Amino acid sequence: MFEPKPVTISTNKITLRPLSIEHLDAFYQAGAFPELWKWSLPNQCTSKTQAETWLTKSLEKVKQGEQVVFSIFDNQSGELVGSTRYCEISHENRTLEIGFTFITPKYQRTYVNTHAKYCLLKHAFEQLEAIRVQFKTHDHNIKSRNAISRLGATFEGILRHQRILPDGSFRNTAIFSIINSEWLVIKNGLEAKM
Repeated sequence: MFEPKPVTISTNKITLRPLSIEHLDAFYQAGAFPELWKWSLPNQCTSKTQAETWLTKSLEKVKQGEQVVFSIFDNQSGELVGSTRYCEISHENRTLEIGFTFITPKYQRTYVNTHAKYCLLKHAFEQLEAIRVQFKTHDHNIKSRNAISRLGATFEGILRHQRILPDGSFRNTAIFSIINSEWLVIKNGLEAKM
């Protein structure tokens, strides 16, 4: 049944836990690197107060059923190494987006992103029975676009002037998706990489 709710999901290397206000200190420390926010303005970790405001707003969206927000933990170290979420949830269409992902620099280009996305995709397609999962990123964010492509997602195009950024400029957004009929092949590919 398509009813995304907070849940703990894991692999042998990472665990996604529902984000809570108790994670504030570790969340702030993981996100306190300006380079993480270059393409995802505004920077939600300029201060601990800013991070707390963002967490509070995010948890309100969870209560309203609009999002499901996760903290990403590295199993070996026990560290909170980032955050990700289900958003743009459409119950009537059984679709959602995986977004708002950040991974602290020490854990970028490691197993963390692949394992986290595997957990989210597997849960979406196999437990929630989603028919489509999408990803969006700034069209200039080549690192993110490459990471999404490596998952096996299909590039669908550019949404022009999709968002107004805090500085008043316009963001063009690259959009990717995976549909349910593609999941088995993509799952096998991800498991081979893992």
